[in-house]
Amino acid sequence: MSEQAIKFLQEWIGEKCQSPSVPAGTDPVKIDEQAETLARECTEEAAQAGIPLEDIQEEVGDIQELIALHLEDAAETDTENGEAGQDGQSAPPAAAAGSH
Repeated sequence: MSEQAIKFLQEWIGEKCQSPSVPAGTDPVKIDEQAETLARECTEEAAQAGIPLEDIQEEVGDIQELIALHLEDAAETDTENGEAGQDGQSAPPAAAAGSH
C-alpha cells in the first residue's frame, strides 16, 4: 500500500470516525449501517483522490469492518469521557489503521 493511501485512510478515519452519531450501547446493526455508509463515502473520496480501493484493502482488509471498529471505540470513549466533561478532544482512532 502506498504512503499516499495510508495517509489518506488515517486522516479520513480520524476525521469521520471520532464522534459517531451512534452512542455506545446502540444496537450493533445501527453501527454496521453507519459503517457501511461511511465505507462507501471513504471509497468514493479515495477514488476522487486517485487512490485505488485495492491499495487500501491490501493493508487493512474490509474498510467497513475497520470503520465499524473505530465507531465502536469512539462511542465507548465518548461515553467514558461524558462524565468527566467533553472537551472535544480524543486520540485519533486512525493510528491503528496501518497496524492491521
